[in-house]
Amino acid sequence: MTAKTAKVQSEIDRAYARQAELQAKIKELEAKRTELENTEIVELVRSTSIPLDNLAAVLQMLKAGKLQANTEKVEAVEEDIT
Repeated sequence: MTAKTAKVQSEIDRAYARQAELQAKIKELEAKRTELENTEIVELVRSTSIPLDNLAAVLQMLKAGKLQANTEKVEAVEEDIT
């Protein structure tokens, strides 16, 4: 292997090492994001007055369009957040 080839191979090796580090960091950040989203969802659910036994039914009704969410309240909360 010539010096030039060895130098290029060294750069390739460093790039692959950096890529592996970045992929690990991305995986870590995605897990953290998921954890934060789950915490946020749990906090929202706990703040409602819906009994846990009825929660699944309420969510299914919302999904099926049988129950309308109070969008005015959601918009007001979103405005408070931003």
